[in-house]
Amino acid sequence: MSLLVFLIVGLIAGWLAGMLVKGGGYGLIGDLVVGVIGAFIGGFLFSSMGVSSGGGLLGSIIVATIGAIVLLVLLRFIKRA
Repeated sequence: MSLLVFLIVGLIAGWLAGMLVKGGGYGLIGDLVVGVIGAFIGGFLFSSMGVSSGGGLLGSIIVATIGAIVLLVLLRFIKRA
């Protein structure tokens, strides 16, 4: 059950990040991949800074979305170079 929740959070976070950074999503699979990788990045960033998301589903979505935004900005920067 937790894997399903993790995938749903990743999908929502990837979709939100795609909307905020590029103005559009990357399709179901692309949003899922961006969101899941973003969840790892966001978790690492938040724990490194000693910041707590407050827990719960909404906190997880916020952390994963921030991580996905960081990932998309880094990918855009690398693509331009």
